[in-house]
Amino acid sequence: MAMEKNFDAASAEARIYEAWESSGAFAAGANAKEGAETFCIMIPPPNVTGSLHMGHAFNNTLQDILTRWHRMRGHDTLWQPGQDHAGIATQMVVERKLAEEGKRRTDFSRAEFIAKVWEWKSESGDTIIKQLKRLGASCDWSRNAFTMAGAPGDPRVGHENSPDFHTAVMKVFVDMYNKGLIYRGKRLVNWDPHFETAISDLEVENIEVDGHMWHFKYPLAGGATYEYVEKDEDGNVTLRETRDYISIATTRPETMLGDGAVAVHPDDERYAPIVGKLCEIPVGPKEHRRLIPIITDEYPDPDFGSGAVKITGAHDFNDYGVAMRNNIPLYALMDTKGHMRSDGLPYDEAAAIAKSIAEGAEAPADTTPINLVPEEYRGLDRFDARQKVIDDITAEGLAVMVPNPAYEKAKAAEVPDQARDSAAPAAAPEPLPPEFIPHVENKKIMQPFGDRSKVVIEPMLTDQWYVDTAKIVGPAIDVVKSGEIKLMPEQQKKVYFHWLENIEPWCISRQLWWGHQIPVWYDEDGKEYCAPSEEEAVTMAGGKTLTRDPDVLDTWFSSGLWPIGTLGWPQDTPELEKYFPTSVLITGFDIIFFWVARMIMMQEAVVGQIPFHTIYTHALVRDEKGKKMSKSLGNVIDPLDMIDEYGADAVRFTVTAMAAMGRDLKLSTQRIAGYRNFGTKLWNAARFAEMNECKPVADFDPAACTQTVNKWIVGETARALAATDTALEAFRFNDAANGLYSFVWGKVCDWYVEFSKPLLQSDDAAVVAETRATMAWVIDQCLILLHPIMPFITEELWNSIAQRPNMLVHQDWPDYDFADPAADAEMNWVVTLIESIRSIRTEMRVPAGAKLPMLVQELDEAGRTAWANNESLILRLARIESLTDAPDLPKGAVTIAVEGGVFALPLADVIDVSAEKERLQKSLAKLEKEMGGLKGRLNNPKFVASAPEDVVAESRELLGQKEEEAAKLRAAMQRLDEMG
Repeated sequence: MAMEKNFDAASAEARIYEAWESSGAFAAGANAKEGAETFCIMIPPPNVTGSLHMGHAFNNTLQDILTRWHRMRGHDTLWQPGQDHAGIATQMVVERKLAEEGKRRTDFSRAEFIAKVWEWKSESGDTIIKQLKRLGASCDWSRNAFTMAGAPGDPRVGHENSPDFHTAVMKVFVDMYNKGLIYRGKRLVNWDPHFETAISDLEVENIEVDGHMWHFKYPLAGGATYEYVEKDEDGNVTLRETRDYISIATTRPETMLGDGAVAVHPDDERYAPIVGKLCEIPVGPKEHRRLIPIITDEYPDPDFGSGAVKITGAHDFNDYGVAMRNNIPLYALMDTKGHMRSDGLPYDEAAAIAKSIAEGAEAPADTTPINLVPEEYRGLDRFDARQKVIDDITAEGLAVMVPNPAYEKAKAAEVPDQARDSAAPAAAPEPLPPEFIPHVENKKIMQPFGDRSKVVIEPMLTDQWYVDTAKIVGPAIDVVKSGEIKLMPEQQKKVYFHWLENIEPWCISRQLWWGHQIPVWYDEDGKEYCAPSEEEAVTMAGGKTLTRDPDVLDTWFSSGLWPIGTLGWPQDTPELEKYFPTSVLITGFDIIFFWVARMIMMQEAVVGQIPFHTIYTHALVRDEKGKKMSKSLGNVIDPLDMIDEYGADAVRFTVTAMAAMGRDLKLSTQRIAGYRNFGTKLWNAARFAEMNECKPVADFDPAACTQTVNKWIVGETARALAATDTALEAFRFNDAANGLYSFVWGKVCDWYVEFSKPLLQSDDAAVVAETRATMAWVIDQCLILLHPIMPFITEELWNSIAQRPNMLVHQDWPDYDFADPAADAEMNWVVTLIESIRSIRTEMRVPAGAKLPMLVQELDEAGRTAWANNESLILRLARIESLTDAPDLPKGAVTIAVEGGVFALPLADVIDVSAEKERLQKSLAKLEKEMGGLKGRLNNPKFVASAPEDVVAESRELLGQKEEEAAKLRAAMQRLDEMG
């Protein structure tokens, strides 16, 4: 049956994938040779709520390429799949569904709500799996893992081949707690007032918004004064005045109520006279107005604002650091909803305690009861409280005032009395606006938002559970420094070490219901009992009635155990024995700290081993202009839409060809369409082979070819294999893809198809048979080498070309090395000559259909032999009508230098030389101007030092491209000059 004219991806991909799965092609160890080395790769678990985006498509394509390549090489291979339970995201999805029914989470018991989540999981939780299958991901889905597997309420227990992840998580928590590596403490965290939970830095989006900076006066205690002096850079006094206050600027006035100090830089001479004195917070009941100390710290920038900074340690991460260094008390002002607190002591009692602390009394270990929110602010939303604070301070005259531009404008517009028309009726003059107004700067500020709630995140002082990372970070640093774990690209080591060498305690608790509940119980006296189950905790407590900690573990804690948890730990499973440590991790550079470093820390702490030998971090997928994809910008490219339109292979090949290590991908639909055309080119080559009866021959020996053309393509195929192996060994995915593109499209589909035509039409049956067998073998090799990157079209062709005992997915990766130097030299000489002729025709704008005479000025014996053997090919493919010896070239001839000789094309009567020169000069002038701009940028040390690495690299690459283009234009100009 003849092949179809085109590959119909829409109808073929699902059918092919089903055939792969049903054959067991993706199972751990499939296609493995006896005694083979193992290869294991862990999928970075997508959220169970997720759907495939271009970052997923990129990441999983690279993983699939390695997996298929190692599997075809006969390695014992496992690509371990799974999903993360995504605590906050999943809870949000289920709560939203309940809201559609007019219900809330709190209408249910915790167990009832968890059951609702599991119900959703069973109905909708495999969306991302189906989408990964559409991409062609060859994971061992029979081993699909889930970070909540085995947790209470899991209806799948005993029904799926999924490791009991919950048991692993509980064991690790208990063991680390008992070793003193996990503790409960009060620290500052990112707090989401919508979800009422702590969140990680990765769940915070810092967005530039229009904001304000208010300037206020903090009066000095007891009416004290000092001489305030400002100087310019040369030390000249520009302002000298007596002040009874210190000025601060803030973007969050509502937090002033919790100030513990005002800080200035130790070298700031302006405030030296008042360091150590007290100043008054300018808000709250006058009779209970709080006093706070003026301290020095390295944090304030003397050149920013007034140089004085209010320190509110319970509501700002930088302030928290200052407070810790200087023993400043932390006063929490807000509740979990982001409202000003209504609990705790009455304000007058709280203010009295704070006053005594400011005067030197020791602060209590727990400052939570000290609620410094005055009664009139209690219960207000934080932003309503902000406005009230501003209004109250301004009304009291403690806002810093500045000249009002409107006043100056109105004053200048006043009409002098003598200029008024005495006959005109007197009109009441417009009242002048105030001469001074509060100093409020309108400015852009970076504001943190919850990536899911979209509300402003509040730094909050709360009780949370922490991993004492300082105690377990050492091995994670050592294994990368020693090279035991290889981190690529090299520049990511700087990021890795920066995070780990400055590590903070890791907050692992979340105030949610969906997740691994903290395995700690409390008795009536608050004593803690940590155990894997309530029964064990009750036993530890001597039978007391206990209450379980309501918090759940951060999903990063459970995913930090991903390498061992998915392989069955803490059970001593065969998979754990065989595949751990795993081989390689492929992930985005943006989660090096959040996930990668934590996995290394946790595996070292739990089992004393590294989790993987190699980490390959890739950059981001951006739009064609280099902008981050975003729904608000309307520049998102949906991989599923691209698969629908162009097929999975085109999407996969595109991201692979662009996967330069350490560089962002700038993706466009045009690129994807272009690589679909590559698939079409391959398909057409296979159809050409079929139409010429080129069928695979079982005992074909490529090394036994007799025809030069066939020897040449066999050698080119061997070189393509070696280059592909070298590229994939080094994780140079783009080199593998681009090398195969050049080989398949250029060497096979263009040159070999054309070179083979005379042989296929030969009167010598042996030549025809050899060429048919060679053509079939070469096409097969193209399919095998391309299969890891383009699995669908290659599998379809494999089974369309001939009846096979196995699908391509089960085919062994080849291992051969053929080379015939004489054949290579001859055919590469022919290719070079034809390409040179074509290039000149293009540069000189010779009409495409014109056949040209060609002259040979000199040519050695090898060249004449190559010409004689391939004359008909050269004449046809270069559109040459004849070859004539001409030791002396005529005027107007363009020379072509080849190895061993010189040819020439007489073009004087074919093109308008003067017009061509003018065109080339204009093009070259434009190029040189563009190159000048690029060189100026790259020669600017400031640009090279401050611009992102990928921007600098892109500029260098662009300059290189333009220099190459300019060189071609200059060569064309030189040819025209030679023509006279």
